[in-house]
Amino acid sequence: MVPGDGLILTQLRRGALEYCVLAMLQGGRLYGLDIARRLAARQVLMSSEGTLNPLLARLRKAGLVSTTWQESTEGPPRRYYELTGPGVEALAAFRLAWAPFRDAVDAALTDGER
Repeated sequence: MVPGDGLILTQLRRGALEYCVLAMLQGGRLYGLDIARRLAARQVLMSSEGTLNPLLARLRKAGLVSTTWQESTEGPPRRYYELTGPGVEALAAFRLAWAPFRDAVDAALTDGER
């Protein structure tokens, strides 16, 4: 790793992480810890689980996800997250914007090598 790359990843995560969570929920509702584990498996997406709960709370307050509680056989009730209609729309808008943005960044990085 090079100096400053932690800051770079933090900035990149800030813009994309909530949409990664929305995309995960497209397959159905998930428990918060399941979301954290999936993000952690892709190490670059989440630096710590402590960042996930505030993000999920923001998504819920924005109406992009809904929550339900379910009893657990392994402890206290669990909060599950599910994509809402506005969440589906937000994810679709992100997908439309992402590809041209990614391509433009890739082109700028490639052009800089010449």
